[in-house]
Amino acid sequence: MKNMTTTPASSRTLTRRGLVGMALGLSAAAVLSLLPVAVAPAAAQATATAQKIADHFSSIRTMSGEFVQFDPRGRQTGGKFYLQRPGKIRFNYDGGAGFRVISDGRSVVLENPRMKTMDLYPLSKTPLNLLLADRIDLTGNRVRSVKEEDDQTVIQLVDRSAFGNARITMKFDPSSYELKEWTITDAQGKDTTVMIFNVRRDVKLDQGLFSIDYKKNLELNSKKSNR
Repeated sequence: MKNMTTTPASSRTLTRRGLVGMALGLSAAAVLSLLPVAVAPAAAQATATAQKIADHFSSIRTMSGEFVQFDPRGRQTGGKFYLQRPGKIRFNYDGGAGFRVISDGRSVVLENPRMKTMDLYPLSKTPLNLLLADRIDLTGNRVRSVKEEDDQTVIQLVDRSAFGNARITMKFDPSSYELKEWTITDAQGKDTTVMIFNVRRDVKLDQGLFSIDYKKNLELNSKKSNR
């Protein structure tokens, strides 16, 4: 188990490093040993297993629940999340700062109302794009490794065209294929892990959850550039 020391969600270091790590590569643990992929039949079987699990996950159109996140220094924060496929997700972080991460299907914003900051990124250039796709496509050498264990199946994915040298490692229940957690390892080898629980599937979600205020983002960043 990880150190469960809680750091306030208002911490600037946590929001910048931990959340950018999640969103940009970015993010749903220890680095696991990789499976060798030199034998073509074994690699093909591993990809087929991964695609079967990914297809099940893709079939879930909406989800909501709670999450715990660990940043590269092991600090913990948490909150609630809402997901709608394709492309939409929202993380509401606990704490008075009101920190949130929102994807509207086009962009991802990291917003800290207390600090009056909004950092905007194209969804297509983050690992979230793969996680939130209408169908998670694992062709084209995206599967780096698949590790099947008694209590979990671990799939590691890469996509240089989308998020460079970052990689995403997802852990699924081997029986139900339910997603348990994911880890984003950035180009510097730093991990940000998100664990989800109390998950509800196929729920009706308010579309306002996934709204990004682009006008506010423009105003905030214009003020910043004029300082």
